[in-house]
Amino acid sequence: MRFLCYLFLMVVALQACGDSSKDNWKGAETVLKNIVEPKFPDKKFDIRDFGATEGGVVTEAIAKAINKCNNDGGGIVVVPAGEWYTGAITLKSNVNLHISEGAVLKFSVNPKDYTPFVLTRWEGIDCINFQPLIYAYEQENIAVTGKGVLDGQASENNWWAWKGAAKYGWVTGKLSQHYRPDAIGGREKLGKMNEHKIPVEQRVMEEDDCLRPPFIQPYKCKNVLIQDVKIIRAPFWLIHPLLCESVTVRGVTMESHGPNNDGCDPESCNNVLIEKCYFNTGDDCIAIKSGRDNDGRAWDVASENIIIRDNVMKDGHGGVVIGSEISGNCRNVWAENCEMDSPNLDRVVRIKSNAVRGGVIENVFVRNIKVGECKEAVFRVEMKYEKVMEGTYLPVVKNIFLENIDCKKSNYGIFIDGFTDYNQVSDVYVKNCNFEGVQKKELNRIIGAENVVFKNLTINGKKIESPK
Repeated sequence: MRFLCYLFLMVVALQACGDSSKDNWKGAETVLKNIVEPKFPDKKFDIRDFGATEGGVVTEAIAKAINKCNNDGGGIVVVPAGEWYTGAITLKSNVNLHISEGAVLKFSVNPKDYTPFVLTRWEGIDCINFQPLIYAYEQENIAVTGKGVLDGQASENNWWAWKGAAKYGWVTGKLSQHYRPDAIGGREKLGKMNEHKIPVEQRVMEEDDCLRPPFIQPYKCKNVLIQDVKIIRAPFWLIHPLLCESVTVRGVTMESHGPNNDGCDPESCNNVLIEKCYFNTGDDCIAIKSGRDNDGRAWDVASENIIIRDNVMKDGHGGVVIGSEISGNCRNVWAENCEMDSPNLDRVVRIKSNAVRGGVIENVFVRNIKVGECKEAVFRVEMKYEKVMEGTYLPVVKNIFLENIDCKKSNYGIFIDGFTDYNQVSDVYVKNCNFEGVQKKELNRIIGAENVVFKNLTINGKKIESPK
């Protein structure tokens, strides 16, 4: 069945090259039918029945409630209205962790509350590191729901300082007596382990490696739902589904402006729906990933069949982003009916990789996007991300369709920075788009791309012809 679905999507992609807008979106309808949302028995497990006291530490009570719910065949673990404090939470199959309206679940900022370390992935590289704040491994039918607040309590006084930057609280000679910031410590150490193909079981990180945990990470899970909650003050990425099948992220408010505070980063996932969410983040709003360098190529699991719709994006390095850890490839992404507007939003649609990370990004369809303003470009392709100018794994970007995008202010309309000798970017179609307030004199900047086609593209009131 999965092969037939893939074959159908490939046919759709081939039809799309003929610039048929209706055909472009038939694949999304098929994907929606294949996304399975979890369902739970109508049995409630109130954490107060397991020893939780409002205002107290409820880590043990939540664990007991989850275990009981799982053992009894599933249901809803309820965190009632009030203020609660917890350490790491481990979800199990058939459990819906429900954060009630009026509830604020505050997570510890003591790193020791996220031990013992677990198998995870950090910026696309496999390792054994801090447990994510909410974690599930090889579970099925799980959810985090409710109109309450998940508060990571991250700040310049704890997690964020580990970035190693003064603006996030790093003080040389103080924090550095005990920790190595990720810029020169654990990040570099883990990168070398990836480069030298060190077995994952030997990649055991240490607290002073400063690799901050993501907030919510379902890992190798199936039928996952995250709905309606508000997530604030995250240590690192907010929502990170990893190697998952059938993921729905709906109605979630994500407001966190710390370092690497991506909103939602599906990585090597299949059949994903992200809809009706609000993003106001310190990094990319949505960033689709598939592993970094050797690890991504070894897993060889693409992120595919992803639908993004009806979202609002404010601050962020990019609205809808693919990369930069994209070594395992990405295909079949549909994004529509989103609103973006902020002087602190850098790009609307962004694809980023380099000749070390590589990856094939193909069949990306974007339509009906309303943009107030963004800083750099409406559509941005970076083939030399992090100023990597050469390597043996040239990324490939092809079959990109942008339609009905209106933007009121940006530096560039289309900015593609590819390799001049290779044309690894090809078949980019921009149709029925209107970009106003474009600041740069050249309007578009296109390097190292072929078959870039403009059809009814207007910039600053002027019809723009396809580049030759």
